[in-house]
Amino acid sequence: MPYFLPEPPVPYAEQNKTAVLLLNLGTPDAPTAAAVKPYLRDFLSDQRVVELPKWVWQPILRGLVLTLRPKKSAHGYAKVWSENGSPLAVYTQKQAQALAAAFPHLIVRHAMTYGHPNVADVLAELKAQGAGRVLVVPLYPQYAASSTGAALDKVFAQLLRQRNQMDVRTVSRFYDDAGYIAAMKRHIEAYWAANGRGDKLMLSFHGIPQKSHDEGDPYPDECRHTARLLAAALGLGETDYVVSFQSQFGKAKWVTPSTQALFDSLPKEGVKKLDVFCPGFMADCLETLEEIALTGREQFHAAGGVQYHYIPCLNDNADWIAALADLVKRNLGGWD
Repeated sequence: MPYFLPEPPVPYAEQNKTAVLLLNLGTPDAPTAAAVKPYLRDFLSDQRVVELPKWVWQPILRGLVLTLRPKKSAHGYAKVWSENGSPLAVYTQKQAQALAAAFPHLIVRHAMTYGHPNVADVLAELKAQGAGRVLVVPLYPQYAASSTGAALDKVFAQLLRQRNQMDVRTVSRFYDDAGYIAAMKRHIEAYWAANGRGDKLMLSFHGIPQKSHDEGDPYPDECRHTARLLAAALGLGETDYVVSFQSQFGKAKWVTPSTQALFDSLPKEGVKKLDVFCPGFMADCLETLEEIALTGREQFHAAGGVQYHYIPCLNDNADWIAALADLVKRNLGGWD
């Protein structure tokens, strides 16, 4: 196979269009073990995600993890799957469509780091449409090597194989973006107005291993920075909210406090009514809907909690789409 990808037959004068590419993590094509297995194999084989040497990790992954975990994960996906498909896929596509409506003169697409539509195929399609410039926006407000870094790796890997390379700009993080903070503030306040307010607001972010942070990953610091800005916008004091980190797996030490540990401890500390929001997820997915909205509720009530409210992600919220459009416009510079 040739190293360089074939260039599409686009006339030179027409290779000047600008595109915006939104990136998200990805999802299996169906809530079945057969569909989950290749998705997990791709995801967990990325050394951005699991930093063990391949000779150590791959036998464990292929011999144990991919034997047991697909069925369990498929059961979780089945709980949250909608009639239109995976919530993450549905909402990411809606975000891209809404952004395209805001920028009719640009090409706007979305792709997934793992699964479909994949980055390689979408970049090839953009090239075939005459896109010579691409603004890449991973939908992760806080930078982590295992999320934003992994997503951008996929883009850069394709650039290595392009004979005629596209101009590329990236947005590696937007954890302190004013529009993002304001959209979350209004979203949470609207939820409280409609459903009432608990004793405490939990801001749950996806976790990373402590070792990653110790070696320079800024993710937990950016999460806490986002939380402080959001709490200030909502007028919350230090005791009115708590920052936590979810989705831990394996035996390594992860950043704390653990979301799951707090579900057990907070009721014993007098927090009987809890509201939970996930600022690091721009679209609802397995980690928010199954892990937090469903399993988290059961755990909190089992520990003595009385009222549990999961506040949905921003998804295709109009304020968030406006904030995303503003973020894109600022980072396009003169390209638009």
